[in-house]
Amino acid sequence: MPWLFLLLAIAALAIAFMTASMTVVVLSLVAALVLLGLWILGLLSQRIDTRSRDDAQMLDPRELQRLRELAEARRAEPAVAPGPTAMDEPRAP
Repeated sequence: MPWLFLLLAIAALAIAFMTASMTVVVLSLVAALVLLGLWILGLLSQRIDTRSRDDAQMLDPRELQRLRELAEARRAEPAVAPGPTAMDEPRAP
């Protein structure tokens, strides 16, 4: 869509250069300036849109609180020392 604004701005400039009426020249130049501004804003909008995160991936406050509580519960668990396993026990001859 922004490229359409650029093409229309170029067409407005072409009309401004080809006409003999001062009113049409002024209107065409104003239209070209506005269309160039819209073209730049459209390009910036596309760039921001491609770099932004999807809102669906953001966590809501309840989910974030639940994850914090899980992390605190994991930290609060005592560290369990590994006991002797079957591989550690000596074998009888």
